[in-house]
Amino acid sequence: MSRKSQGQVRRGQIITTYGPGALIDLPKHSAIVGGLETWPKTSDLEEIPEIRLTRKLEIMTGVPAPRLFAPPPDQNDPRESAKGIGVWRFPEWFVVQEASSGGERERSRRLVHRKELDDRGRFDGRPVVATRFVRACPKGHVDDLDWRRFVHGAADPCRQRLWLDERGTGGDLADLVVRCECGKSPRSLYEATQLEMNPLETCRGARPWLGRNTEEECKLPSRLLIRTASNAYFPQVVSVLSLPDRGSAVETSVRKLWDDLQIVDDASDLAFLKKKPKIMEGLSLFSDDEVLAAIREVKGGKVEEKPVKQVELKALLAAPEGFGDDVPIDPNFHARRLPDRAWRHSRRSDGIETVIQVHRLREVLALVGFTRFEAVTPDINGEYDTDVERAQIALDPKWFPAVENRGEGIFIQLSAHAVLSWLVRPAVKERLDALARGHLRWGKDRKSQRLFPGGSYILLHTLSHLLIQSLAMRCGYPASSIRERIYADTEAQHFGILLYTGSPDAEGTLGGLVQQARHIEDHLAQALRMSALCSNDPVCAYHVPGDSLEGRWLHGAACHGCALVAETSCEMRNDYLDRALVVPVLGYPDSAFFGAVS
Repeated sequence: MSRKSQGQVRRGQIITTYGPGALIDLPKHSAIVGGLETWPKTSDLEEIPEIRLTRKLEIMTGVPAPRLFAPPPDQNDPRESAKGIGVWRFPEWFVVQEASSGGERERSRRLVHRKELDDRGRFDGRPVVATRFVRACPKGHVDDLDWRRFVHGAADPCRQRLWLDERGTGGDLADLVVRCECGKSPRSLYEATQLEMNPLETCRGARPWLGRNTEEECKLPSRLLIRTASNAYFPQVVSVLSLPDRGSAVETSVRKLWDDLQIVDDASDLAFLKKKPKIMEGLSLFSDDEVLAAIREVKGGKVEEKPVKQVELKALLAAPEGFGDDVPIDPNFHARRLPDRAWRHSRRSDGIETVIQVHRLREVLALVGFTRFEAVTPDINGEYDTDVERAQIALDPKWFPAVENRGEGIFIQLSAHAVLSWLVRPAVKERLDALARGHLRWGKDRKSQRLFPGGSYILLHTLSHLLIQSLAMRCGYPASSIRERIYADTEAQHFGILLYTGSPDAEGTLGGLVQQARHIEDHLAQALRMSALCSNDPVCAYHVPGDSLEGRWLHGAACHGCALVAETSCEMRNDYLDRALVVPVLGYPDSAFFGAVS
């Protein structure tokens, strides 16, 4: 384990890129980030309070009452003690730097184990570098390749020298050959990718980020993994916005008045008790239905945990009308519903019902685990399945690393009547059927049970990406800094988009994004105009997700030339996008939402 300072990353990167189990290259070593056991004691870390997030993590992970702590601060800060995160050296196989040439287009390099290196980390006086290739499985386990077994098979005890021959200059796996001096037939690394042959055998369940002797049972086949590849680490991050939970507020008020309210069984009982000034005043902020629901929940002894986004949506829609000039009472959330006269100037925005300026918001993100090869994303309600497989970030987790961002945003609510009327149109149904077939093909290939998100989500998601690109031109933030949260609550008939930005260690906001709410019609017009014709049309527009030669099963008319944005901005890893549902495109003029309502 490396105990000296080997490098630094930002706190936010620990949650999203370089968390426990991530494979990294330090200035002098290749390493894997250690589990929470290698972190400083929690007494030396900053705790981040967020009750709603801790409740979610308890349900997801089974960890009772987990706490949230920020990664250790910058070690160069003279005000803080130098306490960092531990890393373990990984992998343990190396290639010798000085190549033995076999011609202009071929070279051979020795493969050596860590135990063959001297005290200076060299082999026979020559420098070495960690091999690029390891084996892993989707559950997150990772291990060194058994190079000898790969060449000789399980029954051959040969211990002669191994070589990695590089034939050609392209770096293709077919040009990389592992050779033993015993004369055994060389074997191409390309064979290691043929899963049906199980060339790397069954995964050992190795978890080197948790230390030695931490293997667990695993029956998946090992797969070849390039350490620096983009599919080597997919963090599972749970995020919530610190918005007022109206459900929690009414429950709190009911409990304060429980001595009187415990006799309430129906609306008539409540109406009678509200004649008391104390009861009327204590419940004045809530409707009778909300109060009766809270009374039933308290009597039942439990309160149903609502999905993350449902609570956020309720709080956003409860924002009062105004311009945000008043002093915010809550430093974590301050939102005002912009009057129509301030932003609606033409018929082009008929599909939009409400625009809300979120002058202040606080987002908390927590890392709960990770996978390799395939990312696991939350559903459209922001929830992970409780039985989803993930690699653990600690042997016995009792807390989780988290960061908080503060920023600003715009919430745009679409008209429920317009969305529901659009969904029943024949052309829209036909287009959604094609997208659903693509989803089924994707799920079959990956043996996934993920549900199809539905037409309203794909509409909102695509519109969100198009607006991000327009807003970035004028708000002062780059597009990669603007993030989205899609709210598609078909049951409650609420449909909206929150576009926001945030950064750590910032109490206020620049105001550039929130002020663009007044110009939302201009941004909508710009987004629709630019997306009507993609630079890759007609190929992009005519893409059929259910019959895709390139395997883009989750895309309709969407590509890097029009609707895809940075993955730091997208909540669904750039899946489920289709311009044809937003604006008329080549070949599909009748399925567009704004083509119908503009």
